[in-house]
Amino acid sequence: MLFLRRPIFFALTLLCVVGLFHLAGCGGSSNYRTLSNVSYDPTRELYSSYNKLFVKHWKETKGEDVEIVQAHGGSGDQAKKVVNGLEADVVTLALAYDIDAIGEQAQGTLKPEWQKQFPNNNCPYVSTIVFLVRKGNPKNIRDWDDLIREDVGIITPNPKTSGGARWNYLAAWAYALKKELGGSFDALKDSARAAEVEVANQKAFDFVKAVHENAVEMPAGARGATNLFVRNGEGDVLLAWENEALLTVVGQKNDEFEIVVPSISIVAEPPVAIVDSTVDKKGTRDLAEAYLNYLYSPEAQKLVADNFYRPSNADALAAHAEWFPNLELVKIDDIFGGWKKVQKEHFAEGGIYDKMGLSTR
Repeated sequence: MLFLRRPIFFALTLLCVVGLFHLAGCGGSSNYRTLSNVSYDPTRELYSSYNKLFVKHWKETKGEDVEIVQAHGGSGDQAKKVVNGLEADVVTLALAYDIDAIGEQAQGTLKPEWQKQFPNNNCPYVSTIVFLVRKGNPKNIRDWDDLIREDVGIITPNPKTSGGARWNYLAAWAYALKKELGGSFDALKDSARAAEVEVANQKAFDFVKAVHENAVEMPAGARGATNLFVRNGEGDVLLAWENEALLTVVGQKNDEFEIVVPSISIVAEPPVAIVDSTVDKKGTRDLAEAYLNYLYSPEAQKLVADNFYRPSNADALAAHAEWFPNLELVKIDDIFGGWKKVQKEHFAEGGIYDKMGLSTR
């Protein structure tokens, strides 16, 4: 029996030694940490590339090995998962409200002033909403009004679960509101025109409802919507983040689709933030701060543009001007009063979106 036990003993010993060597590294000491980034659907390719860039940068500057653990899904769903205990050192979500919700629903997770930690309200890049159509644009879709035609089938995510879908919804609302106000938003600043604004908002309600009634399907997240349109061939037009549309047409060199830029759209601002409760528990605040700060570096900003987001760095934006056409872009703070107001009025239980009767679609 002793003869039989020795091979097992030596094998177990070898496994232990190899395991310790892996943990310690070649230098014989442990210089290995992990950082978790909980993100939203369309950032998969961006962070796959950025994580490699940051790991290399951190190793060169700090001599430390880092593993980035990445999670993706609908922005609203991702926020709920963090509230319910999903560990995140940083969150990089589709809209500020989802990050606010984490801080409000899970006390101590984020500082109230989290959006002042990094430049541009914690937005190292932005995007906007465009239309992705099939080659030749067979339904001749040119602007938002075409989306309510009876012969047009739309793919857009569900605003109850997807941050990207809420930007789609607000972009459509802004278009209808401006049209009903005579081609200008000036009435929003004039209290004497409050009745006119109220009527215009009712017209915008009807328009946005009609757009969503034309939805063939509304999946939980933006990437799921892209897959339904591109891979499964569903719908005539995809309401898409510009980066998703460019990834399909330019990044994947897919000539089966075309991008239609509407006359007006919204600045989609996906912010980033440190989850204080996690970094304080793990001792990773320095790593998390560096990870998000480095997103603003020239190297990372070029990578941002290469992944079809509009970088905050003017030089990087100018270098990719052919991808990012000029169009009228409105901001949520200017037209809608910011995300907290929008969430309460439009997307909370019993809000304007629920009154459209579309929440279960």
